[in-house]
Amino acid sequence: MAAPVTEPTPSTPALPEAIGRTDRKRRRPLAVRLAKHLVLLAFVVLCLFPILLIVSTAFKSAEDVTVDPFGLFTSFSVENFVDAWTEGQFGSYLWNSALLSVPTTICTVLLSTAAGYAFARCPFPGRQVVFYLIVVGLLVPPFTIMIPLYYQLRQMALLDTLWGVQLVLVSGTLAFGTFFMRSFFQELPTELEQAARVDGCSEWSVFTRVMLPLVRAGMAALGVFTFLENWNNFLVPLLYLPSGEYRPLTTGLFVFASGRTTDVGPLAAVALITVLPVMAVFVVAQRQVVRGFIAGAVKG
Repeated sequence: MAAPVTEPTPSTPALPEAIGRTDRKRRRPLAVRLAKHLVLLAFVVLCLFPILLIVSTAFKSAEDVTVDPFGLFTSFSVENFVDAWTEGQFGSYLWNSALLSVPTTICTVLLSTAAGYAFARCPFPGRQVVFYLIVVGLLVPPFTIMIPLYYQLRQMALLDTLWGVQLVLVSGTLAFGTFFMRSFFQELPTELEQAARVDGCSEWSVFTRVMLPLVRAGMAALGVFTFLENWNNFLVPLLYLPSGEYRPLTTGLFVFASGRTTDVGPLAAVALITVLPVMAVFVVAQRQVVRGFIAGAVKG
């Protein structure tokens, strides 16, 4: 009796068909592949040329900027940085930006982590209602509360003070930070928490010794993006620091550019001074940022 003949399943492509597709892909015309790479190269040049032009202009002499404004690295001089640092007072602006960004970032990360843990792991009456009220803060456009907040800070004697602007920056990022960290704590296994409680750990010990080390990637990602947002914030210091005593780099660049519309070299140097600290922070912490978002994607 002859054995039954088994036919290949329709879902599995035959080997000759797969080989044929591979051969057709290899026989794709050279002109098509070359055109694709040329288009990609054009996009790369289009994105990188403005950045290279700013860097080149910042290190050019004043005469070279006027004679050859679009030439790349035709000369080297640091006079633009000296003018920006001395005449523009960007040394004090840099310190003010650090005073506004670093404490607010630390406060946001700490408060968001504690709030995210409370909403994720600590049952209490009205937990979901309070959390949804916090999330509603993400839906409110910040432009709608800027003027009422101005009068409120003035009544509280916090207008034109460092503390007042720091409170505004923390409150503006706390809702997102709580929502972000809550998602990390929610996906942690409950067995770890239960084992720690059996061993006699208090709520604070469970939070600091068991749960907190497991969400360090999320805290790092939140810290980096909170720092970037606070460092690049322009409207909050402009509105709530009217005297300019604690003026950061963003508003300092605005004031400096308003009186030097033709001095392109110092403006390029000021732009680099403003951007370089942010780039340095992101380069140093990019691994933690990627880990945080990968962990969030896996958990979600």
